[in-house]
Amino acid sequence: MLACFAPSAGANAMPVRLVATAGFAAWRDAAPKTAQAWLEATGFRPKPHRLALLPDGEGGIAGAVFVVESSGGAADAAALAAALPVGERPWRIDDQEGLLGTFDLHYGWALAGYRFDRYVKGEAGNGGNGTARLATDDPATAERAGQLALSVFLARNLVNTPANDLGPAELEAAIREVAREFGATCTSIEGDDLLAANYPMIHAVGRASSRPPRLIDLSWGAADAPRLTLVGKGVCFDSGGLDIKPAAGMRLMKKDMGGAAVMTGLARMVMAAGLDVRLRLLVPAVENSIGASAFRPGDVFPTRKGLTVEVGNTDAEGRLILADALAEAASEQPALLLDAATLTGAARVAVGTDLPALFTPDEGLAAELLQAGTDVAEPLWRLPLHPGYRDLLKSPVADLSSTGSKPYAGAITAALFLERFVEPGTPWAHLDIFAWNEDVRPGRSKGGDATALRALFTLLERRFPKA
Repeated sequence: MLACFAPSAGANAMPVRLVATAGFAAWRDAAPKTAQAWLEATGFRPKPHRLALLPDGEGGIAGAVFVVESSGGAADAAALAAALPVGERPWRIDDQEGLLGTFDLHYGWALAGYRFDRYVKGEAGNGGNGTARLATDDPATAERAGQLALSVFLARNLVNTPANDLGPAELEAAIREVAREFGATCTSIEGDDLLAANYPMIHAVGRASSRPPRLIDLSWGAADAPRLTLVGKGVCFDSGGLDIKPAAGMRLMKKDMGGAAVMTGLARMVMAAGLDVRLRLLVPAVENSIGASAFRPGDVFPTRKGLTVEVGNTDAEGRLILADALAEAASEQPALLLDAATLTGAARVAVGTDLPALFTPDEGLAAELLQAGTDVAEPLWRLPLHPGYRDLLKSPVADLSSTGSKPYAGAITAALFLERFVEPGTPWAHLDIFAWNEDVRPGRSKGGDATALRALFTLLERRFPKA
């Protein structure tokens, strides 16, 4: 278990009473007179995520009361864990109204312990150090919630790490470490070997960098289990290439490997949970740089699938590397193929930073994904693979252009481009994500975000339960 969990409640744990806003008055009126007087004297008002510490008769803490949102959830638990004082004694939850589910309680509590402290001295690290401890009599739930939190932390850490310390080689090393943890195999194809192995688009995008591009390939699970393939965009830094980004647009481009980070974290959780799958994780890892060998607007390249692509804009590089990876992934006819990418600004204009844009031609898969996101408070928003926009990807000199011919529906045309590299009938979904949290929220620090990871795992756990 993570350090934020104490193995059993015991007599030493201090109680924290959970109340909903609407039920606070009734709880207060039934509380001891000393507690009522204390709350009145301190001016406590029952707003969501407000905590009141209650004194004992000797100047110490007798317990606490915490106001949760009406819906409850992991965010409430994270806010509570962050608000409680750290001490020798753990806290036990008094939830007489059943406001927080057991898993959400443990998961949210674990999330509150996240710190990205690689470059900061004296800060508490990941795993719950420096946060209050939760007394639990459910070690199995604590372990499962802790593993999901660690998978989220992994994704966040990868996104938060600056590009000088996380290039394609370092991303490969991180994935190999995950492979070692769970006994998976991991290989990679690097540099000019990509051409010999027929991954020309990955090579073209990454060839201008001094850090060679590569395709990272992790496999785990029984050979006869249903095939689950995850693909994540691994652009470790995106200058925009010769279509260079302005300074403001380049500032956060260390996060352009957010799709790879989320899929690596998801792969970790699949293995930690022991799901009944033959897992494959494919990460095309590149740095989109400017140099004498940089690919150019108007260049035409072959792809792994055999289609030729005219480059419309070198700043639309993510779809190019994904094209080769998706073609390889789909060739094995997986039972499910998922990809995630920080692909388009158009998706953010359409649905904002919190909602991942979901694309899939599979109605059943779409319904399952949307339901999973709703169930765990990580909603997805489906956008259409509108066939009428396919003509926007026509090229006069190649099988298709990498970008749409009009400045509209950019997220849709990008998804339609990717669809060309997935075999028809393959259960496939594409998520266009932001992978960054712009504000501090309970359980979600500002910075790298494991967008949709829990929602995706919820779907996978339901489709491929542990054998």
